[in-house]
Amino acid sequence: MIPEIGHYALVLALLLAIIQGTLPFAGAARRNVAWMEAGRMAAYGQLGLITLAFLALMWAYVVSDFSVLNVVENSHSQKPMLYKVAGVWGNHEGSMLLWIFMLSLFGAAVAAFGRNIPPTLKARVLGVQGLIGVGFLLFILATSNPFIRIMPAPPDGNDLNPLLQDPGLAFHPPFLYLGYVGFSVAFSFAVGALIEGRVDPAWGRWVRPWTLVAWSSLTLGIAMGSWWAYYELGWGGWWFWDPVENASLMPWLAGTALLHSAIVVEKRDSLKTWTILLAVLTFSLSLMGTFLVRSGVLTSVHAFAVDPRRGVAILALLGLATGGGLLLFALRAHTLKVGGLFAPISREGALVLNNLLLSVSTAVVLIGTLMPLVLDVFGHKISVGAPYFNTIVPFLAVPLVLAMAVGPFLPWKRADLAGIMGRLWVAGIVTVAAVMVALWAHGVKPVMALVGIGLAAWAFAGALWEIADRVKLFRIPLSDSLSRAGGLPRGAWGTSVAHAGMGIAIAGMVGTSFWLTEDVRVMALGDKATVAGYELTLDKVAPDKGPNYTTEMGFFTVRVDGRVIATLTPERRWYPVARMQTTEAAIHTTLVSDLYAVLGEPSPDGKGWVVRLYHHPLVPWIWLGSVVMVLGGLLSLSDRRLRVGVPQRRANPVPPTMQPAE
Repeated sequence: MIPEIGHYALVLALLLAIIQGTLPFAGAARRNVAWMEAGRMAAYGQLGLITLAFLALMWAYVVSDFSVLNVVENSHSQKPMLYKVAGVWGNHEGSMLLWIFMLSLFGAAVAAFGRNIPPTLKARVLGVQGLIGVGFLLFILATSNPFIRIMPAPPDGNDLNPLLQDPGLAFHPPFLYLGYVGFSVAFSFAVGALIEGRVDPAWGRWVRPWTLVAWSSLTLGIAMGSWWAYYELGWGGWWFWDPVENASLMPWLAGTALLHSAIVVEKRDSLKTWTILLAVLTFSLSLMGTFLVRSGVLTSVHAFAVDPRRGVAILALLGLATGGGLLLFALRAHTLKVGGLFAPISREGALVLNNLLLSVSTAVVLIGTLMPLVLDVFGHKISVGAPYFNTIVPFLAVPLVLAMAVGPFLPWKRADLAGIMGRLWVAGIVTVAAVMVALWAHGVKPVMALVGIGLAAWAFAGALWEIADRVKLFRIPLSDSLSRAGGLPRGAWGTSVAHAGMGIAIAGMVGTSFWLTEDVRVMALGDKATVAGYELTLDKVAPDKGPNYTTEMGFFTVRVDGRVIATLTPERRWYPVARMQTTEAAIHTTLVSDLYAVLGEPSPDGKGWVVRLYHHPLVPWIWLGSVVMVLGGLLSLSDRRLRVGVPQRRANPVPPTMQPAE
């Protein structure tokens, strides 16, 4: 009965989505308040019904209702409860239901928190959200119904892919989808503005908080996916340039550009048409990620290979959203007024450079991801892998990071670059010191490692020194500096924290990419191996049993200078229902490096095991920096100017007796 309730809730949600996608547009055109209000109420109702459907599917997983085909294919009675719940979105149908749930959540949030948005613009934004909902609800009901029954019900299920039975993968998709779907609001604001023919600084203030939510969520989702790949797949890598990884990186790059260009719209009433175009393209790239993962065109550990008809349906949705948005842009962009002028050396100029480099990076990743798929259609097989991306992307990142520290110091309209660089002397000293430390620890080669460490230090120190410069640290009494720091807008703090987080993450990427130590060998009981000054002894290998798997666990004693500092217990698990084997790496971290051990297959002679040992300098900083970036986004979001979209109003700014003369 409960699955049927979930199914009918989706049908009713489709009807409300149709109302939300039509009445508000008509109401905005006719200035009919009641019709515009219907869109707001439909958004609330849609959220309630889709939440009901989502909870109905979750209930089927929790109680192991094997009369539901989706539960049979992706769950098992012996699976731990966390992975029963995560199994809801660990498959195509459930993940699309999660997508629609996120979409309805954002639509209801716009309805609830958009009080200061002009009624006609708000109605059109809700209308676009409703039309997107119509497309995805039709898709899930027609091709991907998660509530299909199977009779007779089997006694047990087929289990979830063991690689997905991990805490990182339990939380990674919701944050990723929150980011993907969050950009739909920026898209809706862009379409609404094009219909109205008006983009102004207030529009920039309204669109920024939604972009911040999406960007922060996507950053966290990508970081969690990278962390999962690092410790779960057993190869010690944190990024593989997998096409599905690239599918999440592209909207992140475009969304970062959108976030910065919206600042120019808000502060200087410039880059309006470019910002509108970025909003359309960012959401289009999010939809492309959905198509790549769920169309069956890719074979990846991340991808769900499904019926190609579903891929065609998603491609149609992508074409309608992207094509419709770009067509409207072509027809209406000329109606947007040109903003103020500015010199190339200015804060606007730095943000334009930021947008240019991020956009080119997005194009590079897009070409490298799609080119093999396009050529495969014409019978040509090529492979585009890490060498392509690692050759091009760093050269775009160097000027981007250099400008990232300089940009916040530049004034609007026009700036003196020489004077600004003189104010960054502290960041320059920190950069030189960081390079000297890296040179002492690892030598001159590779040179690009020293360049990378220098860039990381430059970004980190520049971000912190920008705050110090704002509060006049060391130039006025410390108490006055602290008072000024307390008065800084949280948006300014958020920008500096996010930029500092990027510097930390870059250091982690450089350290593990250039200074990794690897040792793959066969070890018998009692054998010793030395990696980067750590001595590891294989003491024993013992069988064990988990809730839905059996395991073979290795015990390594780790010593430094004869002193025991840790015990590592990597595992080799066997899932009998899924008939699949996985590895569980053991990691000892000091926060500045990781010692990483993987237990592999027994050797052919049966006297030992293949063991992979890695030492990753600075690798924890990748995820530490990502978390700091997210904190920066949340700090900016907490700024009241962004939460409500307009500066705070006072009840009576001027006493009645003091009103200025006409």
